[in-house]
Amino acid sequence: MSSYKFECLNVSISPEGVARVEISRPEALNAFNTQTWTEIGQCFTRFKSDGDVRSVVLSASGRMFTAGLDLKEAMTGPLSKPRDPDADVARKGYYHRLFILGFQEAISAVELCDKPVVVVVQGGCLGIGVDLISACDVRIATEDAYFMVKEVDIGMAADIGTLQRLPKIVGNGSWVREVCYTARKVPAKEAHFVGLVSSVHATTADAMRAAVDIAGTIAAKSPVAIVSTKHLLNYSRDHSVREGLEYTALWNTLAHNSHDMATAIVSSLRKQPAHFPKL
Repeated sequence: MSSYKFECLNVSISPEGVARVEISRPEALNAFNTQTWTEIGQCFTRFKSDGDVRSVVLSASGRMFTAGLDLKEAMTGPLSKPRDPDADVARKGYYHRLFILGFQEAISAVELCDKPVVVVVQGGCLGIGVDLISACDVRIATEDAYFMVKEVDIGMAADIGTLQRLPKIVGNGSWVREVCYTARKVPAKEAHFVGLVSSVHATTADAMRAAVDIAGTIAAKSPVAIVSTKHLLNYSRDHSVREGLEYTALWNTLAHNSHDMATAIVSSLRKQPAHFPKL
């Protein structure tokens, strides 16, 4: 039985090392309240150092991935209650900044988790949902999925990762600016065309099967090779080619000292599946 117990997440880990995380607030269309994003940060931070986890499938229950930020809580929760109502703007702003940074860190935990994350999107994926899937490694959608960078419609700029990650995912600055400025609906077919998602499937069940298959393939490979690859891809994305190459050389100076390379080579020569110990 999984030791990962949360209020807004359902978590399980297969014997093969595939963790499944389901956002579960279907009665609220999986809108993100403070509890939800806090638990996502906690869960993926734990995954990073859990050797039993080799890959992750992230999904959401109900008819849509997420309606975005829980606006009801936003009107009554931490965002609407300064620590000291009588404090000046600078002092209120200082703590508001810390709140935003905490939110950012929770979603960034998905990216910083060295285990690859495959996310399945069905129905609507609004606002914070785009922030979240942008932090994932592989994105899969259903035919009825749609995406909206919705923040401008509630009078703010997206501040949890979309504006930083989306341009690097799709590589089309004009398209990114259009959808961020207009908050228009992006259907799954268009998301696939621009490279936001890697595949589109008829039903949620079909998409989940595809995601689990990808995650299972990843989990069967050397965990040293997989976490190294994700870490180096993320580093290289944010640095120059030269910096990425030099960092990779340094990283692999350590990572090459693994029995996994010999195991993989011998298994390949013998045309047999390789089996690797957990990280």
